[in-house]
This record gives sequence, structure tokens and C-alpha cells, in this order.
Amino acid sequence: MTGTQTQPHTTGASRVDGVLRDALREILAGSVVRGALAILIAFLVGAILIVSTNDDVISAAGYFFARPGDTLSAMGGAIAEAYGALFRGAIYNTQAESFEAGIRSLTETARFAGPLIAAGLGVALSFRVGMFNIGGQGQLLVAAGCAMWAATQWQLPAGLHLVAALVFGLIGGSVWGAIVGFLKAQTGAHEVIVTIMLNYVAVNVLTWVLRTSPMHNPGSGNDPTSMAPAATAQLPLVLGPSFQLHLGFVLAIAAAVLYWWLMERSSLGFKFRAVGLNADAARTAGINVERIYVYTMAASGAFVALAGVNQALGRTAGFTPSIDAGIGWDAITVALLGGSRAGGVVFAGLLFGAFKAASSTMQFAGVAPEVMSVVQGVIVLFIAAPPLVRAIFRLPAPGAGVRAVIARTRTAETEEVAK
Repeated sequence: MTGTQTQPHTTGASRVDGVLRDALREILAGSVVRGALAILIAFLVGAILIVSTNDDVISAAGYFFARPGDTLSAMGGAIAEAYGALFRGAIYNTQAESFEAGIRSLTETARFAGPLIAAGLGVALSFRVGMFNIGGQGQLLVAAGCAMWAATQWQLPAGLHLVAALVFGLIGGSVWGAIVGFLKAQTGAHEVIVTIMLNYVAVNVLTWVLRTSPMHNPGSGNDPTSMAPAATAQLPLVLGPSFQLHLGFVLAIAAAVLYWWLMERSSLGFKFRAVGLNADAARTAGINVERIYVYTMAASGAFVALAGVNQALGRTAGFTPSIDAGIGWDAITVALLGGSRAGGVVFAGLLFGAFKAASSTMQFAGVAPEVMSVVQGVIVLFIAAPPLVRAIFRLPAPGAGVRAVIARTRTAETEEVAK
């Protein structure tokens, strides 16, 4: 009797352990863990580059076998100084004389992260629908041009002027994106080709407008430079004149909340996800896939346009066609690292905003700016190649835990039938 009573208990305990192991396997196979490991690998690669180019390390390596401790100490010091500079430039400056001066680093991270988050949300939305929007540069420039036109050519009361410029910029970017969706829906044109071509169109049209239109700044000669936005259309500072952080970051966070609601709670978001999972099945279920393509690129362009508005109205001076500052391309990295989820995109935007905010501090510490570019590139590499991360860390493939649970359940059912 004792053996009969003990056996079910042992079998039950082993099943619980198996379920826990399967759950852990699913967590380790998830995109969050994979993204964290990709960042870890990137920082390790960055550390290798830092020590291999540091003068003290190179000097100490010349007599490594005589005194290896000197080389190891120099390597540790170089890495600590570099990543310490990253912390001081992006989060809190421990060498500042006051708390206000120290926390300025974090506000700069947020300021740089705002347009990255907004543009990343736009690219992420297209990913969720199975499309690839690499036209962020063009959509951002068109939105910036429209917003600046309203900010310089319209005379409106304070508050209303800012809203009008913001809305006009969003409409411009959305329409520019909708062109891509319309061409794909009506002609089958691939969105990658169309967005690349529209990037060139946007750059050249904006250059022409900034050089010849009433928006041109006469003081810049023949250079394509806009006039400064009117004070009534500028994004207000949120922490006072001591910090450069403006309303653009708040709008980016609000956009992330809107993105979450749109994709996870709205009926339109359900259609977006359905088309992204299987366009043919969605069409069979009665969803107008061609219309969804247009809606997708229009919404994607609107999110990216918020980044353009941020760049145009978050300043007190005019801008040139280089105002995009690579944000349209960085948005692809942000969307990939964020797993096309609202929270992930916000985190990824803050991370890359931290890199931008700390670039000058790290250069002052003797770290070449190309090091952070390599770190970003490595992150993209490992995010885009999940099997590579799983091979390095011996992680299970996605769904392995679910398959194990199914197999375990079938085994248990077979044993019950056999009894």
C-alpha cells in the first residue's frame, strides 16, 4: 500500500517540475531575454574594442609576460572609465556639483529618445502587419517640412499655433506613408522599393522648398535653411529653462500608449495583426487586405511624423535637410530591439537615446564615437539572427516548452489508457 500511495505523489511532483522547466524554457526563448543577451554581447564587443585601442593597455601589453597585472589593471580601468562615462552622460553625472546638474544627463537621454520612440513605433506597426517600412527618413522630412511651414507662415494664437503645426506635420507624414500603401494595394509595388524612392524624393523636394520658398531663411544665403519656428509654435520645455527636455518626449510616451491600445485593444489593430499573421486567411475571413495596407502605412507614417514634428518644433532655430539625423534608419533598429511592442520600443528608444546623449562624454573619456556605432550594429545583428544568440547561450527554440508540455500530456494520457 505504501508503494502504491507514494508512486502517484512522485509522478505528480515530477510533472510539476517538468511544467516549471518548460515554463522556464519558454521564458528563456522569449524575445525579452534574447534582446537582453544581445545587448550584453554588444557591450562585451564594445569592451574588447575599448581595451584594444586604449593607449595605456597597448603600452602595458608590451611587457605583459613580465608584469601581467599591469595589463589587466589597464584593461579594467579603460572599461570602467568608458562605461562610467556612458553612465555619467546618459543617466546621472556623479561628478556634477549639484543634483540639478547631475540629472541633466537623464533629461538629455529622454530628449534624444523622444523622436526615436515615435519613429520606432511607426516602423514597428508596419512590422506587425508584415510590411517593411524603411521610408522613415522621407516621412520624417515631409512631416518636419509641413510642421515648419505652419510654424513660420501661419499667424495663430499661442497654443492653437502649436496644435495646428503639430497636426499639419502629422497629416504630411501620414499622407506620405499612405502613398506607399496605396501603390502596394493597387499595383502590387513592393513597399521596400517604393519607400526607398520616396526617401530620395522627400530629401530633394525639401531641399528645393527650403532654398526657394517663403520658408527660406534669407540670412543663410543659398543654403537650404528654414526660418526659425515662431515662439507660439515651439514645443514648450517641461522642466523649465535649466533643461532642454521639451514636450516632444511626453508626446512620444503618449504615442506609445496609443500604439498599445491600437494594436492590442482596437478592432483595427486586430485586423492589422490578422493580416500580419496570414494575409490570405485574413482575406478569406472578410478583411479587406488592400485597405489595411493603406491604413497601415498611413498610421505608420503618422507615428514617424511625430518624430519629424519633434525635430522641427523642438528648437528655437531653423533646420536643414539633415534634420532627420539618421532617426528614420535608427527607428528600424529600435523597432527590432523592441520586438514591435510598445513597451519594448520605449525601452529601445531610451537605450539608443542614452547612446546619443553620452557620445560627447565618452569621447571626452577617450572612447572613439565609432565604438558605440559598433555596439548598436552588434545589437541589430543578434536581434536579427535569433538562432545565433540561442547557439551562443544554448537557449531553447521558441515553442520548445509548449511542445514539451504537449508531449508530456500525451505521454500521461497514453499511460492512463494503458492502465
